[in-house]
Amino acid sequence: MFRIITVEREYGAGGSLVAAELAHRKGWQLLDQQLTGEIAKMAAVDHKVVARCDEKVDTLMHRLAKVFWRGSYERALPVADYHIFDADMMVDLAHRLIEEKARVGHCVIVGRGAPYILRDRQDTFRVFVYGSREEKIRRMVRLKMSEAEATEMVDTIDQERAAFVRKYFNAEWPSRWLYHMMINSDSGLEFVTDAIMNAMDELERRHSHHGQQPAHIQHPEHAV
Repeated sequence: MFRIITVEREYGAGGSLVAAELAHRKGWQLLDQQLTGEIAKMAAVDHKVVARCDEKVDTLMHRLAKVFWRGSYERALPVADYHIFDADMMVDLAHRLIEEKARVGHCVIVGRGAPYILRDRQDTFRVFVYGSREEKIRRMVRLKMSEAEATEMVDTIDQERAAFVRKYFNAEWPSRWLYHMMINSDSGLEFVTDAIMNAMDELERRHSHHGQQPAHIQHPEHAV
């Protein structure tokens, strides 16, 4: 029986909205921006500091500075929060928090590497929401973003997410082997939500009929 849903998404494809609707229909906890807030509390930094590291790789300048901080005898001196908190810490705290939330279950987790972190859990349904570039831009414009800004965000944010997954999970993004379902959102977010719910129900029905848990998805390196 599925107790967790992870929603990975292309920017502008509406994955966060789908996740919110899934959480509403299931009566489960939504973990999207809420994760950012909880990580900020754990690290004792401002929410905006964490948001700047969200699904991103640190800049080269930051990585070079970090080498200096670690090697300097002055590293015990106070340093501003935005210098101390970085993507490495973000991933470490997110990993711990996501595993903790998964143990409780009944949650929908958006991004933050959750499908990779929870890939061995048989009670987790993993979905990837994508869309055409044109529809993603139109969707962001409908959400009161200028067309120029929407185009830039659609064209760049997914590159950052791919770099994030490559660095911290040693995988290409999206990793098709990882998901139970990959679905195009051009047909509408309600259609996508219905399709995910129906797919989960059908998988659970089949596994219940055969007396089995949802199948474990193997990494290609381990598949026969």
